[in-house]
Amino acid sequence: MEQDAELRALVNSRDVSAVLATRARIVLWHGEGRRRKDIAELAGVSLPTVDRWVRRHAEHGLAGLDDRDRAAPRVQVPPRVRARVVALTRTSPPVETGLSHWSTRGLAGYLKRVEGICVSWSYVARVWREEGLAPHRHGTFKLSKDPAFAEKVSDVVGLYLDPPGGAVVLSIDEKTQIQALDRTQPLLPLDFGVTEKRTHDYVRHGVTNLFAALDVGTGQVVGECRPTRDGANFLAFLKKAVKPHTGKEVHVVLDNLSTHTTPEVEAWLEENPHVRFHFTPVGSSWINQIETWFGILTRQSIRRGTFTSVNVLIKQIKDYIDTWNVDAKPFAWTATSEEILAKVRLVQTNIKKLVDNNAK
Repeated sequence: MEQDAELRALVNSRDVSAVLATRARIVLWHGEGRRRKDIAELAGVSLPTVDRWVRRHAEHGLAGLDDRDRAAPRVQVPPRVRARVVALTRTSPPVETGLSHWSTRGLAGYLKRVEGICVSWSYVARVWREEGLAPHRHGTFKLSKDPAFAEKVSDVVGLYLDPPGGAVVLSIDEKTQIQALDRTQPLLPLDFGVTEKRTHDYVRHGVTNLFAALDVGTGQVVGECRPTRDGANFLAFLKKAVKPHTGKEVHVVLDNLSTHTTPEVEAWLEENPHVRFHFTPVGSSWINQIETWFGILTRQSIRRGTFTSVNVLIKQIKDYIDTWNVDAKPFAWTATSEEILAKVRLVQTNIKKLVDNNAK
């Protein structure tokens, strides 16, 4: 009777796991004389499971129902092994492995094969999470060789962080050769529990070139698609972009493309001294804020789009610009020219070290 009371206390306790409570019920039902088959059905377990917990209770009492202490002790990985995993992750894989970067399984396999260290890929993954390591990620970089790099960075960033009072700063560029890609079969649209699907192959229906100007102060965008990109088209768009700001001083940030400095453009600037050009350093278009907006446009509208003609593509771009301008907000530029130049110097130093090491 005392054992039955203890078993019922287990069943009714809020501090006992559901698994342990089920085992206690199995023993209680067995004590009540119920058939093994009925107990198994009530508990949702197999007949051998019923026999196991009845036997364990008979041999060990209540302690026999809790198997946590019977589990094998967790094997502790030595600190030196963890340190080796971290050290290898922070270096490129040896050339002879043929790997471009480490994966959890690749690193675990290398440790076992070459260094005789046996760890699981899940252990490597846990170390990466705890150390904030992500060797699968990568990026791109390009160092500008513009001799006036520092001056141009200071000029453009100065406009972003401290524009002249009452002046307008426009970030202008072209996104060229935007393809109107159509799929060979109909798009399967998004549905409940089903992702959108499209065929991997496509049909090209032509291209267009987007001229766009971002008002750095308001986030508003003016855009226009044209079939070609040349000095005449750029000048026509430039006039359209600055027209709403008549009577104000306008500073235009743009890159060093030849179409931006044609004789016609130079002549127009002389006739409109309130418009001034500020060129980004050569090979540093990332400093032009319209490039950030182009990336957003690509991700949110173009990349996954399906366009049956160039006109359909142009309409979608126009619709996206109209939607953007409904709730436009300026980008929050925070990097100072000093911070940018310091990072560039650090990269230059690291590259010089790599070149010198490779030359040895």
